[in-house]
Amino acid sequence: MMLQGALLGWTSRLPFLPNLLTILIAVTFALALHWLIVKLVRRLSQRSDSFLTRALRRTRGPTRLAFVVLAMVIVAPTLSLEPFWSLMFQRTATMLLILTIGWIFSVVTSLAAERVNSRYRLDVEDNLRARQHVTQVRVLHRTVQTLIVLFTVGAMLLTFESVQRYGVSLLASAGAAGLVVGLAARPVFANLIAGVQIALTQPIRIDDVVIVEDEWGWIEEIRATYVTIRLWDWRRLVVPLSYFIEQPFQNWTRDSASIIGVVMWHVDYTMPIDRFRERATEIIKASSLWDGNVVNVQVVDVSERTIQVRGLMSARTSPIAWDLRCEVREKVLAWIQAEYPQCLPRHRAEIGGEMQVPAAPPPRPQTREEQRAADDETHLFDSSPEADAEPLPEPVERHGPPAPPPERAEGPPRPPRTGGQGGD
Repeated sequence: MMLQGALLGWTSRLPFLPNLLTILIAVTFALALHWLIVKLVRRLSQRSDSFLTRALRRTRGPTRLAFVVLAMVIVAPTLSLEPFWSLMFQRTATMLLILTIGWIFSVVTSLAAERVNSRYRLDVEDNLRARQHVTQVRVLHRTVQTLIVLFTVGAMLLTFESVQRYGVSLLASAGAAGLVVGLAARPVFANLIAGVQIALTQPIRIDDVVIVEDEWGWIEEIRATYVTIRLWDWRRLVVPLSYFIEQPFQNWTRDSASIIGVVMWHVDYTMPIDRFRERATEIIKASSLWDGNVVNVQVVDVSERTIQVRGLMSARTSPIAWDLRCEVREKVLAWIQAEYPQCLPRHRAEIGGEMQVPAAPPPRPQTREEQRAADDETHLFDSSPEADAEPLPEPVERHGPPAPPPERAEGPPRPPRTGGQGGD
């Protein structure tokens, strides 16, 4: 009786004490139950690295929180609270429970994706099968994660009555509001559908070599809405996921990582083609980068100055093919410089006959005597002997119209008139 009276006294002084004690008891019971279940599952599991054991280890925090929140949801109706606070408490506990369940599902799906991908290695040359499985698992994992987030948020929002009424009216009307919402959500659903298509049909895979927008690189990551491409110079090209469904692109490793490399040479017409083909083939076959499948050397084009020789060679991967092309190109060029330097590209010019150079004009006479000698040869005119020794005036080059004739002199100037007609 005394204990009961003391409890009634404390309850009258602290009205929230019963609710607090109820919550503490529920939380303690939930934590103890969680600990007991975890111990029991670990004991039943034979292997420490099994999926169930790793899932329990990874979800220990979320599951503990879920047990606590579930206990609060169960005891919420028994608490002596005002209607408003009771409703808020129940709604908050319910939203936390939904969030925790979504968190657990997300962790479990991530763990399952990691466990499946750990069976395949991408760091080997022949990794086609591994890339197929890893791509499917990653794309489906991203899609499932997106769906978990959408369903979790939707379930949390549906705990509000106003959202429930709006959703029911939206589904019932199926009019302009539904059209607006559908258009707004189109990019999200388009990428989700594209992700499922890529996971099933696999036009691209992880570590595929592709050419997108004239950029060469590797598929580095496939997310829920975009793809990251690692370019050859370490840049990153981010492309929407729907691009690979709607636009054309090049995939160099669709069926196999092997690829044929091409090297072009321009040489002179005097190059012996058989000897060139023999030496180029020897260089290709001697390289450790060649995979032993394809080798071919042919003349593929001619021009007015050179002939064009093409060499084909295969390699296991595109980076190895690039190194093989550079090696063969350099070695063949060094061989041409050492053995046939006269067969390097050059310009030719051929002269049909001797060039006729016109004779220089005779020198111009400088004196009268030289002029007379020249006139005597042509019998143009005779001159007096007095003027033979006089030099000829230098000709003056004129530019423009001829100068006007000089004015004629009329004697000294007349004195000015001082006025009157007579003078003194």
